[in-house]
Amino acid sequence: MLVADKKEINVQDPHCVAPNLKQEGEHGAQLIKYLILGILFGIVFVKAEIISWFRIQEMFRLQSFHMYGVIGSAIITGIISIQLIKRLNIKSIHGEKINIPKKEFRKGQIIGGFIFGLGWAMTGACPGPLFAQIGSGFTVIVVTLLSAIAGTWVYGKFAKKLPN
Repeated sequence: MLVADKKEINVQDPHCVAPNLKQEGEHGAQLIKYLILGILFGIVFVKAEIISWFRIQEMFRLQSFHMYGVIGSAIITGIISIQLIKRLNIKSIHGEKINIPKKEFRKGQIIGGFIFGLGWAMTGACPGPLFAQIGSGFTVIVVTLLSAIAGTWVYGKFAKKLPN
């Protein structure tokens, strides 16, 4: 049993509710595919200038459409992908039914989004490209990475007391 979203989840459940759970029988050598995929994803981030502090500052100063185009195309791709999964009953690569639960809106999402955006604007980095920035030689981003980890820990520690 695992605990997610304050509910116990049976890992053997045939419905895929947490697709990032390590599958039984997966060993370190088999997980190398994720490392390779992450490296390729990082290369795309670097080549698309998504990790550029200057591009991020241009976005927050409303001086360039570049980042809005990247974010917008990601949102459109996500919407299309979710609709295809729902309408075509697409299963996971392990043959499990993919369960996309309904999400209710909460005021904590506004507060969290504001804090996230503030941190993004101040540091010039969101969590996605942190490792690509570090790998590109911007070692000062290690401070941002450690801050993100600390913030995640603090949220996890106090989540029950916050307006989620």
